[in-house]
This record gives sequence, structure tokens and C-alpha cells, in this order.
Amino acid sequence: MAQPDSKKVFFENLTGAGKAIAVLTSGGDAQGMNAAVRAVVRMGIYVGAKVYFIREGYQGMVDGGEDNIKEATWESVSSMLQVGGTVIGSARCKEFRSHEGRLRAAHHLVEKGITNLCVIGGDGSLTGANLFREEWSGLLAELVEQGLISQDSSQKHSALHIVGMVGSIDNDFCGTDMTIGTDSALHRIIEVVDAIMTTAQSHQRTFVLEVMGRHCGYLALVSALACGADWVLIPEMPPEDGWEDKMCQKLSATRSRGTRLNIIIVAEGAIDRHGKPITSSIVKDLVVKCLGFDTRVTILGHVQRGGTPSAFDRILASRMGVEAVMALLETTANTPACVVSLCGNQSVRLPLMECVQMTQEVQKAMDEKKFEEAVKLRGRSFENNLRTYKLLAHRKPESELPVVSPSQILIESNFNVAILNVGAPAAGMNAAVRSAVRVGISEGHKMFAVSDGFEGLYKGQIKEIKWADVGGWTGQGGSLLGTKRTLPAKHVDKIAEQMRLHNINALLVIGGFEAYLSLLELQEARGTHEEFCVPMIMVPATVSNNVPGSDLSVGADTALNAITSTCDRIKQSASGTKRRVFIIETMGGYCGYLASVGGLAAGADAAYIYEEPFDIRDLQSNVEHLTEKMKTSIQRGLVLRNENSNENYTTDFIYQLYSEEGRGVFDCRKNVLGHMQQGGAPSPFDRNFGTKISAKAMQWITKKLTETFRQGRVFANTEDSCCLLGMRRRNLVFQPVVQLKDDTDFVHRIPKEQWWLKLRPLMKILAKYRTSYDVSDSGQLEHVVRNRPKESDASVAM
Repeated sequence: MAQPDSKKVFFENLTGAGKAIAVLTSGGDAQGMNAAVRAVVRMGIYVGAKVYFIREGYQGMVDGGEDNIKEATWESVSSMLQVGGTVIGSARCKEFRSHEGRLRAAHHLVEKGITNLCVIGGDGSLTGANLFREEWSGLLAELVEQGLISQDSSQKHSALHIVGMVGSIDNDFCGTDMTIGTDSALHRIIEVVDAIMTTAQSHQRTFVLEVMGRHCGYLALVSALACGADWVLIPEMPPEDGWEDKMCQKLSATRSRGTRLNIIIVAEGAIDRHGKPITSSIVKDLVVKCLGFDTRVTILGHVQRGGTPSAFDRILASRMGVEAVMALLETTANTPACVVSLCGNQSVRLPLMECVQMTQEVQKAMDEKKFEEAVKLRGRSFENNLRTYKLLAHRKPESELPVVSPSQILIESNFNVAILNVGAPAAGMNAAVRSAVRVGISEGHKMFAVSDGFEGLYKGQIKEIKWADVGGWTGQGGSLLGTKRTLPAKHVDKIAEQMRLHNINALLVIGGFEAYLSLLELQEARGTHEEFCVPMIMVPATVSNNVPGSDLSVGADTALNAITSTCDRIKQSASGTKRRVFIIETMGGYCGYLASVGGLAAGADAAYIYEEPFDIRDLQSNVEHLTEKMKTSIQRGLVLRNENSNENYTTDFIYQLYSEEGRGVFDCRKNVLGHMQQGGAPSPFDRNFGTKISAKAMQWITKKLTETFRQGRVFANTEDSCCLLGMRRRNLVFQPVVQLKDDTDFVHRIPKEQWWLKLRPLMKILAKYRTSYDVSDSGQLEHVVRNRPKESDASVAM
């Protein structure tokens, strides 16, 4: 499993000919498991291996038989991508825990020639798989001794290779930023919270929500951060003694400031410092007794496991499935069992048992009441979630901040910071504004909101914004501040005048490519206007995900989910009308992110983008591919086109070409998704990404203000005082905007290099195209216990 020596290795060099791969799902189900199964099956078949389903998890392996261990075909995983749960079934199996049960399972695998196993499940399922692998040679020796298999068969199947993928909505497995199903579970929770908020506001109620997480508080913590809950209770960090009074004081204070609702989120495994359970009913009774508030309890239960998987989970599972097959092709008899994990936006392989050991150490620390250690063992992402939640939910508003001396005010606080949105609206902008306002107030600044971007700034549409003003903003779509595409250069004199009138000491700009251009213009204007010699920072927020210096932008995940759910409905409409191809146009300007990644999530046959030029021969090849596809049981097609992918091959042209060339074989329909991709409530990812990246931006502003405050004024004119805060691989990185110029295609408003382009071959492979897949960045076996990759602030495990 070592990294190949060649810098450029294509997948054609790896072959699965003569190999048999089996895939099973075990333990609790999680949305996205089917996408992983689909990817394993199709990638396995693509490389020439035989692939088998093992139904009902380990139980099917123990029971054997044609129904339980069945060869998979390309068509047999069609229409699985959007289905929740696990189509091949999952079951608890006591028999597999016994030696006799594992002996029977080994016999059934050898009968089919299976020596490669993909296990999708939690740490218990993966630990069982590793034990099975370690016992394999002994089990075969017993089978030979009993006359159930021959000596030749034993030698032929002498080693069992195991690769794991973690499917768990709790995100409780160490070594990966996110487990399959977690993002979808957060979607279910946030959907319920958003629905509950309307009824809670109507009746001035308090709602106590119990979410899953018997041993891990990830879902509770992140959903609390995403919805701005008043209080959260998790097992890793029990509240201090006397928490009951503190919680009631917090709830009472929020009501006294005019809030009409309270949300308390409780993980099912929540405990106090003495190990006593804190249940949702206990919390409800406490609120009623102490405050007399009208209080209701909602226990979400298995709703969190249900429903269609999110776009993120489909992409994650698809990438993991492909990586798992690659790992099996590269493994040797001496290679330890590995688990495929997510590290930022990279797929990596980690030793399975090291990850399991680390996961078990978390529980051990909790059992020993070493709660600080348990939080650290969960990783930096979990720590940062907890720290950010406390910062936003538990800091006192400005009216209750401690009084400081005049000298302290001049040096440490009372700076005026303005926030504005620039460019097209993007879901998550409001969460970012809320976070910035509350962090800024907590750090002693006076926060100002600018309406309608730089247009509002030069018109003087500036007003102070306070803690309570941003309550409930996390779940609001669009831009509550208002946003315009206006750039500052034409109005630089008026903008400077307004900044001088309001004594603006720093700017936080939340937006897309226009925001990036705006900071470049303002930095240029520093030479003529000292008002712009202040710290300025940009948080990328655009559905197009086309901002240089950041792998992801706030709003792009919500847009992907809108595209994916729409494509699901469109494909479903073809279930009654066979042999139909849909041509879907997505947003993105010249950036093909939405079309490419949305195509992978929706199971598209092709996605046309500007970054990958195409001509009439490519279009003809795609039509021929779909014509062949219609001869199978899969009689529908999906083609995505980025809006500016080609000025001549328009959506109408492609629709007409497909209609004409497919005449008599299939018919066509077209849909332009338009602005629906910008609308709707933000996804959990965008809420949390916006919240955390904006909080970090405000902390940077505070630091820069302190550094640049000299002789009673702020003066910042260095390159590093005008930055973009972006996500690069796994880290949030501050980058001077002038240093990003060389990385930018200004004509087409896109970065010159884009990480997601390497995902395009996956979509083609899973749609049955022959293509080259560069694996030079994968295949590295990393270690997790002593030299464990650290989760970053920007980890997708938000």
C-alpha cells in the first residue's frame, strides 16, 4: 500500500483480473452506504474483477448460499445512489463472534473464490473483519483438515485482504474527518430544528431536542452550532456542577431580550460530571420547574438515519468506494488491514486497528472522567466546534461586558468593524455575519452592518448591529444585509469619506469573486486614501466556488444539494417513461464545480464544463454511450452542462443534438435550474463553515488591529493586512490577496488550478466510460495513533 514511485500513475496499470471482491454493510445503517456499495461494485467491474454482494452483513457470510453471496452486475447497483439505508441489508450477527461462525464464513468465501473484502460499518464491524483476516490461515487449515476444501484451494486463497469504510451517523471513529452518513443525519436534525423554530416562536416555547449519540456528542454539538441553540449537553464534556442554574439564567436572559423561543439540544448519552445521565425529560422538568416556560420534548430517534443521503455523503461514499478497490488491488499478504478515510478533501488510507485503538481511548478517557482528554482525542475539529459554540452562545452581550479603563479601551477594544456582503447571495452568508458580529462584540469591538455591499457603503447605509440583532440568522437563506455586485473603484472617494465619518477601523467582506476584486481595488487605493489603511479580510461565499485561494466557498454545499435533489426528482420522473435523457444546466459562470461535483453526486452520465474543453466528437461519443446504455435495464440518462462551458455548444444545441441523434432510441428533456441553486435554507455544512471561518476572520481582525494600533490610530498598509481566508486542503489559511493574482484567471473569473478536477474521472468511471484516473495522490498508508493527521479548523467535520 506504499505510494507508487511514479509521479503520474494511471489506473490502467492496476488490474483486478482474476480477483474476487465482496462488499458488505454491517452494524447500524447510515445514509450513503448504498453509494459506497455502488462505487465498489462499479470500480471492481471496471478493473476486471468479479464483485459480490454479501447480504445481511456478517450473517449472510455465515449463512452462505446464492441469495446471501451473489455476484453483482453493473445494472444491479443502478438507482442506489439516492436511496437511504442499505439495499443489501445489515444485521447483527452473534454467530460471527464465535470461532465456528467465522469458520463457516471462511468456507463460504473460499467457495466463491473471494479473498478481498470491503466492509462498510462502525468500529465493531471493522474490528471483527480484522480478527477474521488474522485468523484466515488457521481457518483454512481447519477447513482442509475437515475435508471441506482442498489443499490447492487453501494455497490459492491463502490471504484475506480487508479494507474498511466507516459508515456511522455519529462520526465517532478516529482518523477520519467525517464518516458516511453523518452529514445526512445533520440534514435531518436541522430540518426538524428549522420546522420546530416556527411553532416555538408562535407560542413562545422552549424545545428540548434529543439527538443520537450514545457515546459521541458530535451530532448534538454541530447541530447546536448550526442552529444557534441556547444550550447543548454532550457526553464528552459534561457541564460543571450547578449547570442547572446557569442554564436557566441563560434561558431567562434571552427571553428578557425579546427572544420568543429557546432550543436545547441533548445527546442521548449526555451525563453530568458524576456520570449520572441527563435525559431530555430531566431537562424539560427543570425548565418548567425553575422558569415556568411552556416546554416540549422532541426525540428524533431513527429519523436521523432515514431519508435520502446528502450530496456530501454521496460524494464521500463514492470516493471511498473507489479508493477501497484501489487499496485492494495494491495490497500484499503483509499489508495490514486499512480503513479508507477523509483528510480534508483527500482520500487517505489508515491502519484499521490504530484507528480503532484511538476510538477506544476516547471512551476510556470518558469512563475515567478525563473529559478534557476525551475532547482532545476526538480531534482538533471537535475541539474547535466546542470552542466556537461557547464563544457564540455563552458570551455575554455588549451591555453585560465588564467595564474597562479608558486606556484599555484605546489599546485593546472599542474598534469599529464593518461587515458587508458582496456579489450574488449565497446560503450561509447570514450564519457568517452572525458569527462575526458575536465574536466581534465578545472581543470588545463595535460592529457595524453595511446594507447592499459597497453600493450601500458609499451611500452611507451603515448602522450598528448588536448581539440580539443576529439571533436566528443561522438558518436564514440569502443575505439579510443585502448584497450587490458593485465594485468600489468607481466610488472610492465616497467610500473613503464614509469610512472616515464612521471611523471604520477594519472591514470584513463576505462574498464571491466580486469581493476578491473589491479587496484588490481597495488595497490599490491605499496609496491615495489612508482610510483604506486598515485590516481587511474576505470570507469566500458563492455558490460557484470560483474564488482563488480557497478549495470551498460558503454556499456551494447548499447549491450542490439543490442540484442533487432536483436531479433525483427528474430521474424519478423518467421511471415511468423509459428511454429518456435529461439535459440539466447548472450555475457557476465559467467554473464547472457545480456541474462536475453535482454530476458525481447525482450519478450523471456526463458533465460539460469550461475547464475541460469538448467538441462535437465528444458530444457524439456521449450520445453513442447513452444509446448503448438504453439497451440495458438502465433506460434513462442524465447530462449536466455548466452555463458557460462553451459559447457555441449551448444547452439548447446539446438538447437538439441529443434529440436528433437519439431519435428512435431515446427522447430528451432539458431543465435550466437557475436561481433555485442560490435559494433555500443553508445546509448544515454551510452554516457551520460560515460560522467557523467568520469567527476565525474576526479573531484575525482583532490581532491585526492590536498590531497596527499606533499613536491613537490604526494604520495597516502591508500586504498581509489585506487577506483572503480560505480553505486549503485541511487548513484555514490567510493569504494576501495580491499574492493570489498569479493564481487567477481574471477573464473567466476562476482559479487557474482547481482541486475538484481530479474527481471528474470518478464520475466517468462510475458511468461506465473508459478513462484515465490519476492515482498519484492516493495510495499512501498513513499512521493515526502516534503521528495522527490533525483535523483542521476547516475540516469538513464541521
